[in-house]
Amino acid sequence: MNLPELSPYLVLIAAGFFPNEVWRMLGLAVARGVDEHSELVAWVRAVATALLGGVIAKITLFAPASLAEVPLAIRLAAMAVGFAVFLTVRRSVFAGVAAAEAALMLGAWLGA
Repeated sequence: MNLPELSPYLVLIAAGFFPNEVWRMLGLAVARGVDEHSELVAWVRAVATALLGGVIAKITLFAPASLAEVPLAIRLAAMAVGFAVFLTVRRSVFAGVAAAEAALMLGAWLGA
C-alpha cells in the first residue's frame, strides 16, 4: 500500500481518533480527585444515560439505512428487552444495550 491509498485512514485517525484521545486523557487528569459518589458524578451519569436513551429512541423510531427494513414492532420489542435487562442487572447500561442489540439481531434474523 502506498500513501494515497492510506490517506483516508490517516485522515480518520487525525480527525477522529486523536482529538477524542486528548479529551479522554484530559478527563482522566481532571477526574483524579473527584469522589465517585458525589452529586456531580451522579448528575453526569444521569445526563449520559439520558443522552444514550434519547439517541436509542431516535434510532429506534426514525431508523436510518438498513435498520429501517426491520419492522418497528421488532425494534420496539428489542428496546423493551434492553430496558428490562437494564433494570434487572443492577441498572447496567452495558447489559441493557447488549441485550437490546442481541434481541434486535435475533428479531431481524427471525423476521427475515
